Amino acid sequence: MSSSPSLQWLSLVGTIWLQAINGANSDFPVYSSQFKQLLSISQIQLNNLSFASDAGKLFGWFSGLAATYLSLRLVLFIGAAFSFIGYGVQFLFLANKISNLKYWQVFLLTSLAGNGICWINTVCYLICIRNFSLESPVAVGISTSYVGLSAKLYTALVDSFFHPEHDQNAKAYLLLNAVCPVLVASVVSPMLRVAESRKDTRSNCAFVVMFVIAIATGTCSVLGSIGSASSGFWSREHMISLGVLLLAPIMMPVFVKFREGIEKKKENRVYDFTINEVGGEDRVVVAVLKNEGEDDGDLKEQIGYRLMLKKTNFWLYFFSYMFSATLGMVFLNNLGQITQSRGLSHTSSLVSLSSSFGFFGRLLPSIIDYYVGKRGVRISRSGLMATTMAPIAGAFFLLLNSSTLILYASTAIIGACSGAITSVAVSATTELFGTKHFAMNHNIVVANIPIGSFLFGYMAGILYQKEGGSNSCFGADCYDKTFIIWGSVCSLGTFLCVILYVRNRRSRSMVSDIETN
Repeated sequence: MSSSPSLQWLSLVGTIWLQAINGANSDFPVYSSQFKQLLSISQIQLNNLSFASDAGKLFGWFSGLAATYLSLRLVLFIGAAFSFIGYGVQFLFLANKISNLKYWQVFLLTSLAGNGICWINTVCYLICIRNFSLESPVAVGISTSYVGLSAKLYTALVDSFFHPEHDQNAKAYLLLNAVCPVLVASVVSPMLRVAESRKDTRSNCAFVVMFVIAIATGTCSVLGSIGSASSGFWSREHMISLGVLLLAPIMMPVFVKFREGIEKKKENRVYDFTINEVGGEDRVVVAVLKNEGEDDGDLKEQIGYRLMLKKTNFWLYFFSYMFSATLGMVFLNNLGQITQSRGLSHTSSLVSLSSSFGFFGRLLPSIIDYYVGKRGVRISRSGLMATTMAPIAGAFFLLLNSSTLILYASTAIIGACSGAITSVAVSATTELFGTKHFAMNHNIVVANIPIGSFLFGYMAGILYQKEGGSNSCFGADCYDKTFIIWGSVCSLGTFLCVILYVRNRRSRSMVSDIETN
């Protein structure tokens, strides 16, 4: 196991690039209307296809189990292969290379591709947690934030290189969804190494640089979304600038490696101390660091999945996640039909907007963690989740207004807050149940996504068809009842998360009192 800091940062860059293409399912709203026409399916069946992408997460725990016994690189390629098969066969069908593909086959293929996302996520999470154990919330937050750019990235690629009509873009998206994960996994695989985690005060500057690059990337994404919404200009130039910013993080491991080389030369030149003196000092430092790491680890209870499922905190966490971030994802999956019902045609601009704000929503918690952590303060994950749930509930009620401006503003709010909850949830799982069984535990937690996606998506489809009287509905009333129900459910989720926060804070206070006594 290598201990070079440059390899730590190289692995983080690798997870960033993987996450940037790992949200292939998030571009489904852009071509969902075309898919509905091509397959001649109802709105409920279309919503079930949206659920199918999330249904793969029901079996996401397989990736956690596989990561225990297989190398992370093999786990990565299994996930990429699932995406390639799932989306690739659908592309061949639309390209008339396969004569017939039934609805249930499309459902299974979409589920397979959705499951592939879990495998890639598991690899990225474990690399960040193992390589940056002392700053894992910050590293995971930076890496996870880039999955929020997936829809924007795929949309920019399609607009720049395929130039399809807005109702003839399904083939382009499915091709990219199939090919990109395999290509990026092949490039990134040699970069993914588990390095010995150690605290380096100079890593603070490195994280600041990564934040600056990430913010610049997100800003470029937002400007591109606004530009495409207003006039659709400079798509090729925007794609180039976005690509340069996505490549920019590689400068960090290169700089760290360069710095290591300089320091090594200095050490060779200035080596006047005796071997005993240097060895003694090194032994003292290592002993102190080791004791600090062990003490910190003892404060976290390591809970396996069997015990986790019996805990009240797990179910509060599970349902509060389902009633907030998952509900936000269901809304984003239905953006195609929502915009169509309101007589709008720029679905891709709304998807890009939600993707861009989702990126900032995922990034913000890691920035807060970084600056608050420097003061020795740690923010409760459940408290932070509850804070970001309330705006989602408010946004759903705002959508009762038929204004296009309100639709864009609410989409941005839901995208940002859902992204923030998704990012915080990774460290919330470790806060509540420890790091030892994280891969299995977190994949069980995210099983709420397919369950919520099916329940809330199916309900939305029924209400949509009831309002329209057929497979198509036009007018603001198509989703009014749905938004009222979603807003009420999200309010309930916020309340459950507040209860989780109070319970977790109380248990921590009891532990502190015992240690004091």
